[in-house]
Amino acid sequence: MDQKYYGELSLIGMKGCDEFLSRVDGYLRSSRNEPDKSTYIVKAECPRFGSGEGKAIIHETLRGHDTYIYADVFNYGVTYKMYGMNVPMSPDDHYQDIKRMLCAIGGKARRVTLIMPMLYEGRQHRRTARESLDCAMALQELTKMGVSNIVTFDAHDPNVQQAIPYGGFDNVRPAYQMLKALVKEYPDIAFDPKETMIIAPDEGAMTRSMYYSSLLGVDLGMFYKRRNYKIVIDGRNPIEAHEFLGKSVEDKDMIVVDDMIASGESVLDLAYQLKEKGARRVFVFATFGLFTSGPDNFDKAYEEGKIDRIFTTNLNYRTPSLIARPWYSEVDMSKFVAYIIENMNQDASISTLLNPVERIHDLLEEVRGQNQ
Repeated sequence: MDQKYYGELSLIGMKGCDEFLSRVDGYLRSSRNEPDKSTYIVKAECPRFGSGEGKAIIHETLRGHDTYIYADVFNYGVTYKMYGMNVPMSPDDHYQDIKRMLCAIGGKARRVTLIMPMLYEGRQHRRTARESLDCAMALQELTKMGVSNIVTFDAHDPNVQQAIPYGGFDNVRPAYQMLKALVKEYPDIAFDPKETMIIAPDEGAMTRSMYYSSLLGVDLGMFYKRRNYKIVIDGRNPIEAHEFLGKSVEDKDMIVVDDMIASGESVLDLAYQLKEKGARRVFVFATFGLFTSGPDNFDKAYEEGKIDRIFTTNLNYRTPSLIARPWYSEVDMSKFVAYIIENMNQDASISTLLNPVERIHDLLEEVRGQNQ
């Protein structure tokens, strides 16, 4: 093996990640001069007993290997049998399987990197009352079990990495991929302050929205959530209203930037308000599209002309029904993940991948040249 690599590369895909990891594997094989290598994916599984108990089995040696585990802990499309019932896997089930896999590796790998696109319990990142700090606990547990580096995408709050100050933590934002997908779908988009505006859906999204606004040279608007702190519904205080702060949105394209779409109630409310204020088109960038309440409300908003396109990545599970929606665009991240793995396996810097300023500027120049 070429000495430039940190160790022999091995990929482990947790349940429900087969298709995505197969794409990543394909890009890695095409970029390397190893004709005898048919795949970097290791044969591993997490079977379940009839009682619901599980275990991890690795069918190949990983001794001395540079190992990358890819896990979508929000994939509810995979199930297991428990007492004869098909049970959809919860984030807790997926997380437990990751720990089982680490236990099966048993410290034999030279290095273990966990690629967890949407961070487990990422929304439970801080304590506001007598409550658990689930994300911090999970990060500490994973590093103690042998994970050298955790790669995640658009963390809800990247400050949670302070829970593991001696562990590796890389937070990747797919800004370039999102903009590239938008340009491909809407080549007439103009990144001009007179034509386009970035919208932060709440205070928590300000940092990522400011990043887009600064790079594109367009204005930034923000909604803040007025909550009823006397009531708790489904573990959170309900939103009473979204209040807008910013310049006029009239006859401009809106790009709403957030880390995720859960039920979608908030983003739809924003879209309705923006259209009422005279916005021309409303696009949404959300790294993760969960759609926990289903896509029907988005169908209605699209039919009423309140929303134009939703862009989410393929880093998490999406139903075939969602992918077929006319208002939905999938942003493929498999090649980008392959780049990350390739660089890390060579012990090379991934700073340009984490901060793609130059590529975004090149894209802007291309768009402005075409629209002149």
